[in-house]
Amino acid sequence: MTPKPLLSRHAPAAEAATLRYNAWVQGFHFSPEVAAARAAGGAIVALESTILAHGFPYPANVELAHELETTVRSHGAVPATIAVVDGVVHVGCDEPTLLALGREGNTFRKAGATDLCVYVARGARAATTVSATAVIAAAAGISVFATGGIGGVHRGNDGDISHDLVAVARTPLAVVSAGAKAILDLPKTVEALETLGVLVIGYACNEFPAFYTAESGVKLEHRSDDVAELAAILTTHWSQFGGGGALIANPIPATAALPADRINQAVADALREATAAGISGKQLTPFLLRRLSEITQGSSVIANRALACNNAKLGAQLAVAIAARRAAAA
Repeated sequence: MTPKPLLSRHAPAAEAATLRYNAWVQGFHFSPEVAAARAAGGAIVALESTILAHGFPYPANVELAHELETTVRSHGAVPATIAVVDGVVHVGCDEPTLLALGREGNTFRKAGATDLCVYVARGARAATTVSATAVIAAAAGISVFATGGIGGVHRGNDGDISHDLVAVARTPLAVVSAGAKAILDLPKTVEALETLGVLVIGYACNEFPAFYTAESGVKLEHRSDDVAELAAILTTHWSQFGGGGALIANPIPATAALPADRINQAVADALREATAAGISGKQLTPFLLRRLSEITQGSSVIANRALACNNAKLGAQLAVAIAARRAAAA
């Protein structure tokens, strides 16, 4: 007999949330590929669009979009790049939309989970951040989201905390990332994840990855070296314990990692420049990533692309394993 969820006392709230999600999802535009996978209970991997519109220059951003989607498909899952187009949430973007995100990225606003409603209500165009992508993916019934790195606690300002952490904590999905962005305070970010109740598991690693490097010095409590085991842990987390989000920390491949001292110095220099220029809020991360690219002569961009594709690969493998477990239990 299948055990009942231990947190059944939260069932009324969960049921109400499900009803709200169902009403919201009716307004989503699903690509034919994603719609078919949802109907069949297939493996789907959510992908964000901010990395395309604001993270890479054209045409490298469109090339990355194609590479991420190809990587997901080649490992047995369906990619669902998420964006808001003319006020409609798209779960799975067609080629014209991917091209628009790449060529006209400056016309797409940067939407977090909190202000998604603004862009939808105004019929605007917006690229989704980690928080917005997580909320939309969960509402659409997608269990795995692959991204480069999540937001977190900013260096030198404990009060500047990305909403990514809260959104991930609240949504029942697995986020595969190379840790958090290197420009952040990683020890405090891990502490915040623990406080918010996000399950963090290192995939084949004992330390929280530092985005451009595999190690940060921040030890992780849980490690798994097997995708099938990860799928078992996650489905148990959600089905039996009413759990929320999980972060699967997947280190950058060794062949693409940057020297720690080099990238740490580059981050420090970029942060000083941002402070001197008074840059903060949503403009800070794009500025820092752009300056890191300039300081490292493009090495950071190459590393970013490599880790994003590595996360898409693991995300697809995990989505396939989760779908298989659910099909076997049905």
